[in-house]
Amino acid sequence: MLGVDVRRRLDDALGWLLLRAAVVLHRVVASREATRRLRQRRNEALRRAHRRGVPVEVLAAETGLTQSWVRYVIRDPEKAAVEEAA
Repeated sequence: MLGVDVRRRLDDALGWLLLRAAVVLHRVVASREATRRLRQRRNEALRRAHRRGVPVEVLAAETGLTQSWVRYVIRDPEKAAVEEAA
């Protein structure tokens, strides 16, 4: 079993890695369907990074999204997906 410090470092590293993935997916846009899929993946990566301890402020700053939008994506992913598609 992993120690607490090792687990925390692993969570931090995975959180930052997921944040990087979210940033890349956010910036790469192709067609409408590809955009929808990329946003879906970006939002999932944002939620996972947040669960791993990356603060909303950092997520918003790194992706260029507003803090309120990042909170919305984390809190209610289905509604956020519908609003982004519109």
